[in-house]
Amino acid sequence: MTDLVIRALDERDAHLFDTLPDPLCAAEAYRTVRYRPDWKRVALRDGRVVARAAWWGGPDDAEPLTAEWFDVADGEEAAGAELLRTAPWSVGLEIRLPVGWRDHPVQRAAADARYAAARAAGFTFFVERLVYRWTPRCGLPVRPGRLRFAPEPDDTVFFDALRRIHSATMDAHARKAIAEGGLDLAAQKEIDFFRWCPSPRQWWQVARTPEGDLAGIHIPAHNPQGPCIGFIGVVPEHRGHGYAYDLLAECTHFLVEHGAESIAAATDQANTPMAAHFAKAGYPVVGERTHFDAPVTSRPAS
Repeated sequence: MTDLVIRALDERDAHLFDTLPDPLCAAEAYRTVRYRPDWKRVALRDGRVVARAAWWGGPDDAEPLTAEWFDVADGEEAAGAELLRTAPWSVGLEIRLPVGWRDHPVQRAAADARYAAARAAGFTFFVERLVYRWTPRCGLPVRPGRLRFAPEPDDTVFFDALRRIHSATMDAHARKAIAEGGLDLAAQKEIDFFRWCPSPRQWWQVARTPEGDLAGIHIPAHNPQGPCIGFIGVVPEHRGHGYAYDLLAECTHFLVEHGAESIAAATDQANTPMAAHFAKAGYPVVGERTHFDAPVTSRPAS
């Protein structure tokens, strides 16, 4: 087997990234994403691309936040592992998958190859998530009218609400933040992320019962790719009433009223209550996403 060449791309040879066939058809999932050429890397054997990865971040970020597009040619798991291992950024990895991939032998084999390459590079499985996309053909979800929604300019109100929501959460990312630094860190990470998003801070809303009790919060957002359901959360003492659906319906209407023609969303596969709310609100599952944590030890820059 000939030697492997791993290198970054630039504007002159960015086309090489698109020469690797993909049985998972991931390119469709990435079509709205703009990747910087210098955040794309390929592994070449005899001038042919046998593995590739693209890293993603915001337009003003100095370094990427995650590796988001990763695949390997048949039998080239070792090349894929080396591509990840030698990258200059120590960030997590997301592998996007089509709906029902486990039931299709070719797609399952392609996914298994990516998983094997990621693990060989030192990445560890973290969580599987369902990916949704609402469009007008889905129809607007009915607003139950049980809660009162209003903007709230005080970040401490959201910080306190997030601490309460995360005190009993099923979200794997929140649980990880709690394990690292407690509820304060988990709440602050949420606030920092939505401050990072290009959507206005004025969009964040609290939801109260007719009696004035805080029931939860919802954050309509735009990430760099477009409108999304940023956050839906019900405080523990008001759970059991299905209020997460009310929040999701309101968040959807809010984004549509602000010009959204499609809305992205995601939830952990294990979070079956939230998945049920998305189904009730008419959000179809359009894909899956597997998250891997970066290796604990630092990797050398190429």
